[in-house]
Amino acid sequence: MAETIQIRDVSVCLEDDGEGSPLLLLHGFPATRHLWSRVAPLLVSAGYRALIPDLVGYGDSGAPAGVRVDMASQARWMLELLDRLGAARPVIIAHDVGSAAAQLMVAKAPGRFRGLAVLDGVYAAEWAMDAITSIRDWDPADAHRLFPVLARRLAKSAALREMLAAYQGEQGGLRLIRAARDLDPSQTADVGERLRASGVPATVLWGERDEFLSIQDVGQPLAELLRASLVKLPGGHFTPLDCPTEVADGLRTFLGSLPPAR
Repeated sequence: MAETIQIRDVSVCLEDDGEGSPLLLLHGFPATRHLWSRVAPLLVSAGYRALIPDLVGYGDSGAPAGVRVDMASQARWMLELLDRLGAARPVIIAHDVGSAAAQLMVAKAPGRFRGLAVLDGVYAAEWAMDAITSIRDWDPADAHRLFPVLARRLAKSAALREMLAAYQGEQGGLRLIRAARDLDPSQTADVGERLRASGVPATVLWGERDEFLSIQDVGQPLAELLRASLVKLPGGHFTPLDCPTEVADGLRTFLGSLPPAR
């Protein structure tokens, strides 16, 4: 059951399921919280509390006109969300550019987190921006035409189509164009040393067939930066939907290796 939480002038739509040690699950672009629909139940059944928001400006979370929905802003809002929920020392599990927000959160406040898991994420300024050029350049007057094109390109399964459903119609298309235009790879270009010094345990999970962010060029150097294991998964870019059992197994192994929450 989703709820909406107001944080200053933005709203965050959130699913809060389970009990136990908290996990914050962040999606990327052009996803929504439904990215985690097949993984979260497996984590909840293993005894964890899954906090699954739509990032602000994505899915059912909203921001007023003129408010940037870039990943640095997402990091600030997500830290405030954790405070509001009383979620102490969570593990962040983040996919795609959602991992940019996660990296900024860990770099800013490493003592607040028990661990960091990155799935098919970003490294330094490598955000696969070429893949979304057409969305950034899309004419807002034709926003209603964007979802059918996106669905043909990405929605190879019913689960992917459900994840993207929030972007149907004119308003959905406008949200997606706005989110794409606010992405800024420079925000993580220089975060590496702070991440390395954070001391937060990490793991990196990657789809072997990721067509947007390569395991060799992005996954491997990110794992080296984080001093993390690199787990190869039998999927493409959207691993939480492609191979949810393997994702959940990899995450449970990592979570089980962490020191107990204080």
